[in-house]
Amino acid sequence: MIDQLEYNTERPHLIIPEYGRHIQKMVDHCLAIDDKEARNKCAKSIIAVMGNLNPHLRDVPDFQHKLWDQLFIISDFKLDVDSPYPKPSIEELRERPQPLGYPQNHPKYRFYGNNIKRMIDVARGWDEGDMKNALVINIANHMKKSFLNWNKDTVEDSVIFQHLYELSEGEFNLKDSEEDLSDSSDLLKTKKRFQKKSSGKKGGRSRKRH
Repeated sequence: MIDQLEYNTERPHLIIPEYGRHIQKMVDHCLAIDDKEARNKCAKSIIAVMGNLNPHLRDVPDFQHKLWDQLFIISDFKLDVDSPYPKPSIEELRERPQPLGYPQNHPKYRFYGNNIKRMIDVARGWDEGDMKNALVINIANHMKKSFLNWNKDTVEDSVIFQHLYELSEGEFNLKDSEEDLSDSSDLLKTKKRFQKKSSGKKGGRSRKRH
């Protein structure tokens, strides 16, 4: 009896392990069928079983296409059946994807985040006028709020104006402006109120579950 036991180390390699060995054996059986019509019926039956293993994906677009591609992959591209979709090639499978173009920016003031820099760049493209001036002030207030998230004490408006001047490459100069930004205590209060509301909602949901 011990001599008849099968060990995974002695079994053939599974091409797509997620489907298990039974699907692999079904595909191997389909490959051994000589009659093409019977082979086509066998392939459709295998596709049905593969679909039943992933019922949550039945409504996903191109789900059937993916199943047929995986069937050919499991057969090591040796299965000769009539597929409703173009048969994939082994060259496409082995083709390495193009590397993603990750942004390589290293901002000087990381606590502001990339979105603040994007807002500044957008504002620089606006025409001069009241709308642009209002946007710049709003950006400065967002910068002050972000600064307070990093340093939960206080910050002078002059510091924010200097950082805005640098991040806008000298285009937005509010150093001599009579405009005042929101008070640090008001920004911190707004943050605390938001945190209390968020925690209250979580607590309310947990009480309902009990």
